[in-house]
Amino acid sequence: MTPNNIVNMAALIGLDAIAVSDHNTVGNVGAVVKAGEKAGVTVIPAMEVETAEEIHVLTLYPSLESAEYAGNEVYKHLPEIKNRSDIFGEQLLMDENDEVIGREEKLLISSTSLSVNMLFDLVKESGGLFIPAHVDRHSYSVLTNLGFIPDDLPIAWIEISKRVTDLDAYFNSRPELRGYRVLRNSDAHYLMDISEREASLSSSVEDIFDFRRKR
Repeated sequence: MTPNNIVNMAALIGLDAIAVSDHNTVGNVGAVVKAGEKAGVTVIPAMEVETAEEIHVLTLYPSLESAEYAGNEVYKHLPEIKNRSDIFGEQLLMDENDEVIGREEKLLISSTSLSVNMLFDLVKESGGLFIPAHVDRHSYSVLTNLGFIPDDLPIAWIEISKRVTDLDAYFNSRPELRGYRVLRNSDAHYLMDISEREASLSSSVEDIFDFRRKR
């Protein structure tokens, strides 16, 4: 999963745009953006953040600068736990040529001290989109951990994982979700899991940042 391997695999299977969302960091996003420019693939800066409630939230940003601002704030709210590379593997930082330029020493798989509301405010301040991730799953999901999506958060999007094969049946079981825009993606942790295009936008990628309200 190096920057060039990611964007070239995406190009090979016909994807025009992808989002790269590492856990609690944007440390490699800039390199992937640059690699994507060379490969002709638009890369949306993103980050999957784990809140204090152990809820995963996918956050997308309109620019690398806004993503890096949010990433720096998220980093401040990670516990001071050093990564054990012998257990969790190395946390490599790479450039656009797939050269290792550093290692992240702080453990990134921890939950942050940011509450759901605090993270929402940070993402809003950064001009990004706040998307509760894989709401259908039984772990790290806002519906599992809280039992509901807070009404005081004007969320437009939710992510439903690829494990749900029948969306209509799922919405029948959770009718309160019908008002949200739905994001679906491959959630690929390995190159082989990057899926071919299943959906498309009729306009530019930037337009997704205009869809901030429910349908």
